[in-house]
Amino acid sequence: MLYAILGRDQPNSLERRLAVRPAHLERLHALLAEGRLVLAGPLPAIDSPDPGPAGFQGSLIIAEFPSLEEVRVWADADPYVAANVYAAVEIFPFRQVLPA
Repeated sequence: MLYAILGRDQPNSLERRLAVRPAHLERLHALLAEGRLVLAGPLPAIDSPDPGPAGFQGSLIIAEFPSLEEVRVWADADPYVAANVYAAVEIFPFRQVLPA
C-alpha cells in the first residue's frame, strides 16, 4: 500500500537539515532503487523553489510499504528525526488516483 509521510520541521532547523541531508537522501534512493518511491521532496518555507535562509517547513514522501507499522518504523529511523530536524512526522495511507 502507498503511504504519505509528512515531516514537519522544527523552527530554525535548516543547518541541521543540510548537515544530514545526504543520509536522508540515501534512504530515499534505496526506496527508489526498490521501485517503491512515488515522490519525495521538501516543502519550502516561502513561495520559492529555492527558499535560501528561509529554509523549509517540512518534507513529503509518498512510497509503498507492506504495512502502516513498517512505514512507521522506517520513518522513525530517518536521519531528520535523529537530528531533531522534524518536530513531528505524520503518516497517512494514500490511494493514488492520478496519474493512473
